[in-house]
Amino acid sequence: MKEASFPYPFKGDVYRYSNNSIPLEEAGSVEVTSSYLEEIKLKRKLLTHHPDRCFQSLPHTLKAQWEIAELVIGHLIRQYPQKFSLEKNGGKWTFHNHILDEQTSFIPGDDSTLSMEPLDFIGRHVQEDLIFMMQRDGDLFLDAGQLCFPANWSLVFNTGMNFKEIHGPIPGFKDEGLDQRILTFLMRMEAGDPWVRRNWSLMAGNRLDTSLETFDEWGKGRRNVSKENVGEYVHLRVEVQKLFRLPGSNGLLFTIHTHLLSLEEFTENQAWTDQFYHILQELPDRIADYKGIILFKEEVMDYLREKRVRN
Repeated sequence: MKEASFPYPFKGDVYRYSNNSIPLEEAGSVEVTSSYLEEIKLKRKLLTHHPDRCFQSLPHTLKAQWEIAELVIGHLIRQYPQKFSLEKNGGKWTFHNHILDEQTSFIPGDDSTLSMEPLDFIGRHVQEDLIFMMQRDGDLFLDAGQLCFPANWSLVFNTGMNFKEIHGPIPGFKDEGLDQRILTFLMRMEAGDPWVRRNWSLMAGNRLDTSLETFDEWGKGRRNVSKENVGEYVHLRVEVQKLFRLPGSNGLLFTIHTHLLSLEEFTENQAWTDQFYHILQELPDRIADYKGIILFKEEVMDYLREKRVRN
């Protein structure tokens, strides 16, 4: 069952926005799952056809991008030595992706030895989206990123913004002071002390690319949810977000791995079904609206209620 490896995001029967980060015990920034080939193919297709939408960087980030590439490569070859390897010959590195049967040679720090920017290069070998926030002037700024699977936001629009500007649309985030508390937490993060958090939403469909730019393609699906199709059509979408302080640049790397599970599969777990039912029952409308589930919340509630009775 897919639910056996699904990153269930809830700890209680009530959900509110919070800094739900916890220490990351296994300091790996990425994970290779059974969907690797399918998702890498989709990533590369999106990067080919929509390069500006999926990759943005400011010129001063190149040194940090090399740091990110080296970090991710190190994690890949340590966690998955049968799938990835690295040869070092003097100053020249050769990275092998044995899953794709590809190898790439370059000199770390020498931009002329890669055909693309380092963050874009390593992002094409992992399922995660990669976001880099530069720390300067007492703040964090989104200065580079490869984003193919966004949950209703735009990398083009957000590049160059600071942390509070990016998160301003989240209901209650500013009014309740959560933006400053989380920013303070992030600014205090130290190298070698990574964290992880899980973010969730409900999706009408199973599309990974839900960017603002493509809202006209996937947003209308919210009105197509019915009693007959809700179990198969609606998916719980969970982003596993890992946070790393980069010792060289002093910036932050966010890796975002998106997982999807249909309600049909989700409700095979009785404990999850009961808890999620309580969460949605109590969830304030402003959060449900921001997460895009207000239009089909009742259909989901009815489905979960029926599954609770049957089970």
